[in-house]
Amino acid sequence: MRERLTRRGFDADTVDDVMARLDKAGLLDDEDFATEWVRSRGANSGRGRVALRHELKAKGVDASTIESALSDIDPDDERAVARRLVDRKLTPRVIDEALADRMARDKQFRRLAGMLVRRGYPQSMALEVVGEALNEALADH
Repeated sequence: MRERLTRRGFDADTVDDVMARLDKAGLLDDEDFATEWVRSRGANSGRGRVALRHELKAKGVDASTIESALSDIDPDDERAVARRLVDRKLTPRVIDEALADRMARDKQFRRLAGMLVRRGYPQSMALEVVGEALNEALADH
């Protein structure tokens, strides 16, 4: 916060005053911030731990605080969120396209896995989740 205010051109006395008031109000707790960020972004935007780590690092949270906040993520819950994201994308049109031929199936696989990786899920998890979801969808169709 101090760096941000300084970058925006506030003088040192003003920055010190603002920092003291924020500290007195209990608003400068990186651990609480990181924990709430992980909870909120994980639940509301479907972000995986890789993206959450990157977002917190960009906000200036130190590595140990980030890792502590990320340790609260249950791997099974993260995987379930990833599966829900894939299931939402597996529309009847996507399934029909994947049934058409092997190239179309591979294309859908890459698209879905890419979507999960961009949302911050580990690549290995993305590949597993998409493979399972596509296989189940194609078997049910």
